[in-house]
Amino acid sequence: MEHRAPKEYVLEIFADQTFVKDIVKAVLHTIFFHRYFPSIRPSLRDLPQLDITLPYIADPPEIETLIDTRTTTLVHQLTSADTPNGGVRGQIAIQFFEKRRRKTGGWLGGIGRGGDEEVCWEEWLLEVTIAKPKTESERTKVRRAMESSLQKTAMKILAIVNRDKDHIPPITTSDANPFPYRLVLNPKQEGYGHRFGSWN
Repeated sequence: MEHRAPKEYVLEIFADQTFVKDIVKAVLHTIFFHRYFPSIRPSLRDLPQLDITLPYIADPPEIETLIDTRTTTLVHQLTSADTPNGGVRGQIAIQFFEKRRRKTGGWLGGIGRGGDEEVCWEEWLLEVTIAKPKTESERTKVRRAMESSLQKTAMKILAIVNRDKDHIPPITTSDANPFPYRLVLNPKQEGYGHRFGSWN
């Protein structure tokens, strides 16, 4: 089977320091809710400050732990950056993989490595921008922009998962999770071998 380039989706997240962690976590949970294929109990989480309710995965707890850990690290990186005028940017990506059998054989007359390889079939890149409003007027504008941004992002995710299904590989394993995933911080800024992520 040939290797195709993974489907890539870019989502822009805009938030202030107060809400950035909750917003990034909400978007990651929304993506996992639609792309994590083992059976889950549907849950919802309110973001009352922003007047929105989004899907949430509470079980298995590894997903919540992974999302929380990576989001905390990203927010720490962004909020510790010394930029007094705001506009701090960072990225976090979710990558979904399928396990494929390695082809054996080759130019040495049938000698080759067997086993499984993991091939990325989809990547969601969240480009996060943190605003640092100084006045009450700026805070009000940023809050409205955050609400609008989060609603548009949630609707974009929903449109994509309902529209783009043909690239999802068939489930060919009896593993509890047929598609391993990885959460990667700042994937475009670091080399492939130095990405901070987790295989699951």
